[in-house]
Amino acid sequence: MPKPATWFLATRPWSFTMSAISVSVGAAFAAGPGFRWDLFLLTLLGMVALHGASNLANDYFDVKNKVDAPDAPTVRYRPHPLAHRELGLNQVLAMSAALYALGAGIGLWLAATRGWPVLAIGLAGVLTGLFYTAPPLPLKYRAAGEVLVFLIWGPLAMLGAYYVQAQRFSPAVLLVSVPFGALVSLVLLANNIRDTAHDRRQGIRTLPVVLGEARGRLLFAGLIWLAFFSMTLMSILGPLSPWSLLVLLAVPLAMPLTAMVKGDCPDDADARTAKLDTAFGVLLLVSLVLDKTL
Repeated sequence: MPKPATWFLATRPWSFTMSAISVSVGAAFAAGPGFRWDLFLLTLLGMVALHGASNLANDYFDVKNKVDAPDAPTVRYRPHPLAHRELGLNQVLAMSAALYALGAGIGLWLAATRGWPVLAIGLAGVLTGLFYTAPPLPLKYRAAGEVLVFLIWGPLAMLGAYYVQAQRFSPAVLLVSVPFGALVSLVLLANNIRDTAHDRRQGIRTLPVVLGEARGRLLFAGLIWLAFFSMTLMSILGPLSPWSLLVLLAVPLAMPLTAMVKGDCPDDADARTAKLDTAFGVLLLVSLVLDKTL
């Protein structure tokens, strides 16, 4: 019987900060006298459950398809209970299904009580997360992984969390979701830049394989600075307040990353990139709270 700690690591809990930030930022835009903390917590739980389910499903298909082989960089640097044979394929598949069921159950309840757009957003998120690596169209292997990550943790999560609270959509939330979603997608891009040689040998067409490693590195650096530039513009011209210039405090984390991808990408390139989008997202959230309360 696998230990609870093994299951916990298998879900990649360190990645849940992305879901927490996306949901929190989207909900923060709707903060006010009618804010529903119960709905916020349910939305967050549902998002984390679906995130964990997708992580397990992705590992299941990567191991089954021999992408996450013992020599794969991902297997070497992070805890991977399935690849290390601490868990079996059927066990991981069953746990993934259970977490999908939990997330779907929460999503259906929210859709029934807050409106059908919640169902549409949730279904889009589930399908993109599942077919990230699942057949018949594993989009991660067709240079679409970064786009899917951007959509899930950018527009879909933020607009969904806002809609649950406000029961309408907001162009402001959509605009703000773009730079944060782009930074989250760079976690995968950093991973794919590091793994370019391995993925090419495996016949996997990731973005750096398709574009070429040099263009992939240029895209990585360019999107980092475009995210900060767009946030600066939105803080000055709207829809954000000047408080959102706080995100510029994350610039010191960005500078080493752009230098990092010019040379050999370290094994933890994606983890280092995740620190940037976490800091960026937390600072954005703090700025929204300050704008609402001061």
